[in-house]
Amino acid sequence: MKIKAIEIRKGNVLLHNNELCKVTESIHVTPGKGAALMQVKMKRLKDASNVEERFRPSESVEKATITTQEMQYLYNDGENFYFMNNETYEQIGISAEFIGEQTAFLVDEMIVMVEMYENTPIGIELPPSVELEIMETEPSMKGATVSSSYKPAKLENGVDIQVPPFLETGDRIRVDTREIKYIERVK
Repeated sequence: MKIKAIEIRKGNVLLHNNELCKVTESIHVTPGKGAALMQVKMKRLKDASNVEERFRPSESVEKATITTQEMQYLYNDGENFYFMNNETYEQIGISAEFIGEQTAFLVDEMIVMVEMYENTPIGIELPPSVELEIMETEPSMKGATVSSSYKPAKLENGVDIQVPPFLETGDRIRVDTREIKYIERVK
């Protein structure tokens, strides 16, 4: 399916130079002189190498037709992550390179959407948020309420994020899996 370069978004899978590439960053650049352009950073799916390309906004690019299938995360063996289709009980393995930094948010038995291109798994789509426990953070400040200042915290999955000052070690929080940001405290 052809789309205009101005429509390229993070997460899109493009067929670029006859290879599948997943967009990791897409920026519309308007220099002081000259025409505007789309600066796109992509990861080539066959070898996980990074590709940077510039397109004119009106230029056509080929967006790959991706299907998704709901699957349950089972386990990983260090190199591959294994998922099961709950209807057919078929299991598939996906390389850690394809999943990338999302591996930190996979929890046993989590339901995810597995992205497929011509019946070959190429990545996953996590739920929009997950609940995690704060394993380490500075002590809370007395009388602290929600404010614009944040403090660092280490979560149970090893990820470091910024949290409001009233949170303490042991608190459970909801984290946005797309932007890796604190959303709210879970009671």
